Amino acid sequence: MDTKRRARHGTVQEREMQTEGGNGGARDMRNQARSEVERARLTADVHDLLNAVVRAPNELIPFEWVRHLHPDAEFQRGTQAIPTASIVGSVDRYKEFDRYYLPKEPHLDERWIGVRAAQLQGKELPPIQVYKVGELYFVKDGNHRVSVARRQGQAYIDAQVIELHVTVPPEPGDTLKDLIIKGEYADFLRATHLDELMPEHHAILFTTPGRYDRLAEHIQTRKYYLDRKYSRDVPIDEATCSWYVRLYARVVEQIRTHDVLSRFPGRTEADLYLWIMDHRYFLTQRYGFDVGSELAALDFSKHHAPPVYQRLTQRMKMLVRRR
Repeated sequence: MDTKRRARHGTVQEREMQTEGGNGGARDMRNQARSEVERARLTADVHDLLNAVVRAPNELIPFEWVRHLHPDAEFQRGTQAIPTASIVGSVDRYKEFDRYYLPKEPHLDERWIGVRAAQLQGKELPPIQVYKVGELYFVKDGNHRVSVARRQGQAYIDAQVIELHVTVPPEPGDTLKDLIIKGEYADFLRATHLDELMPEHHAILFTTPGRYDRLAEHIQTRKYYLDRKYSRDVPIDEATCSWYVRLYARVVEQIRTHDVLSRFPGRTEADLYLWIMDHRYFLTQRYGFDVGSELAALDFSKHHAPPVYQRLTQRMKMLVRRR
């Protein structure tokens, strides 16, 4: 039996329990399952308290949020063994389990107990049904089976998979805001074709929605500059590539060279790009000449980085949320 099959069918001890016959054995298994679900709910309560302290989410991702990523194709992938750790959301039961798929409400107990008791008896459980988005999964049917599997440390579970194609996939821990931003990024890529023109481009992700319109303005400004420089109507694709190579990628390189991002925990290179370009304009207006992006990056880092204590606090919050 291979690793995935062992992971799907429980431990050796549980398989040995299948030999216990009669109603007494079945009652013992249900009692064991009842004890386990009560402990699971208690653990979920502890998670709620801990996450409330650090203001971190402790919920599954609602599948409806995926619409913000603008899926553009659907594929039936058949039955597969999928990693339980990659199941992060649910179609309609996302309020009933925490982010670790622990049950949160007592009314879930009987269904949970039934699934766990069947598992202890060695019964073959049907595959769950999931949507796959990127490398993450959202449960369409089988939430209790996932909860039991995760609680038992089961690494894989059989699932009928429907895959949705998205341009920018979600990641574990994404919030609604993150998905909205990624949807905006997908729209930006479709409008500019940057992912086709520059397949190896750095991912451009912000921490605040509504920023990609600014990038589109930068591209149009770059086109205007090139039109005047070459006395011709420069194609927008050419202007997009020029903007990326001569402006965006250059600023990102300077951010990395001078380790500017480390002074702004919780922010991204894209955030800093816009701030540095705005700061460059400010300094140019102050001094009467273009100071360049490198000086602007260094000056912005020196005068606008958060105090050290704020940076430490932000890093601690980030570590807790990633645990």
